[in-house]
Amino acid sequence: MTFKSGFVAILGRPNVGKSTFLNHVMGQKIAIMSDKAQTTRNKIMGIYTTDKEQIVFIDTPGIHKPKTALGDFMVESAYSTLREVDTVLFMVPADEARGKGDDMIIERLKAAKVPVILVVNKIDKVHPDQLLSQIDDFRNQMDFKEIVPISASGE
Repeated sequence: MTFKSGFVAILGRPNVGKSTFLNHVMGQKIAIMSDKAQTTRNKIMGIYTTDKEQIVFIDTPGIHKPKTALGDFMVESAYSTLREVDTVLFMVPADEARGKGDDMIIERLKAAKVPVILVVNKIDKVHPDQLLSQIDDFRNQMDFKEIVPISASGE
């Protein structure tokens, strides 16, 4: 049996559910969850281990248009993760249309040398038809390795 391991970055705008997802995968609270934007200020790692694999998930600060030096640092911290991982989970909310922030992130992801998986979170908040149009919209922006709809809160 071959043991596999890898690093996975969780990227996205603020408040799309990155920390909630990490906590759900880990089965315990590792990352702070808050409705307040920019709660995650540094990269937070969670290590998921089974008999066959080990995945290091890296929860990153929400990517936004920085207005302060701290904001600059947080966004650069998130983007620097692209050089350190084997795969990127680009998380977007199902209940919000693609915006300028998403487009800015997509442009950076197109240059990444790793597979990018689109994770559409909060599917419990939208009608399935809205979810499908949201997925189609993102699919037209970039060739994602996979597209995975989820509800990170477990609902």
